[in-house]
Amino acid sequence: MVGAARGRPRVKYWEDFEVGESTELGSHSITEAEILAFARKYDPQPFHTDPEAARRSIFGGLIASGWHTCALMMRLSVEANRREEAAATGSPGLDSCRWLKPVRPGDALTGRTEVLETWPSRSKPIGFVRRRVELINQDGEAVVSIVGITMYRRRPAAAA
Repeated sequence: MVGAARGRPRVKYWEDFEVGESTELGSHSITEAEILAFARKYDPQPFHTDPEAARRSIFGGLIASGWHTCALMMRLSVEANRREEAAATGSPGLDSCRWLKPVRPGDALTGRTEVLETWPSRSKPIGFVRRRVELINQDGEAVVSIVGITMYRRRPAAAA
């Protein structure tokens, strides 16, 4: 428990993850202004950038870019890792990404994760954690779901 005596959380290494473990990531309420700003810069489709055109679309109103929701999920994940002092070292990628429901201005999104699998590297002092990460709206509906892999440092050997 490095740092626990000073009130800091312990570092969470690969060995600390268990299949089935769930974690809440935090929440974010999305605004029309941020939907428009993100979409105008990165995903300039009319149903993301123009409220009037969005009303005439199959969505019936402005929706956030799926990439924006993924970016929000990433932000919540990184903040949770910082709170926990996780020994994350990056990611080799995603297995899947599904946008399940439109995200609209005013939606309150909460992130959650579930560990699906863990395995050690055969050649490096790291381990891999595959997990499902979802954003859930204020109605309890999943709006985006990804399955991705994160690399974590292994616990250092005890000093002799």
